[in-house]
Amino acid sequence: MSFPAGARIGERVYRIHWVPGTDTLRGICHCGAERVAEEPVELWEWLLAHPQGHVAAVPAPAPPSRLAVRA
Repeated sequence: MSFPAGARIGERVYRIHWVPGTDTLRGICHCGAERVAEEPVELWEWLLAHPQGHVAAVPAPAPPSRLAVRA
């Protein structure tokens, strides 16, 4: 995920984003875990209870190299 210039980054940055066109909010923890809810208090409680209830997003494996080494 990319963030606008000047956005805070670091080890303990929590984000809550509004999902346009809905009444839904998406909370993103510093560990990469995400949760969707309609109530901001619910998201803040979840974020601040870290690591309870958190399952960090597992990064996708790197794609194979286009340059295969042939023996």
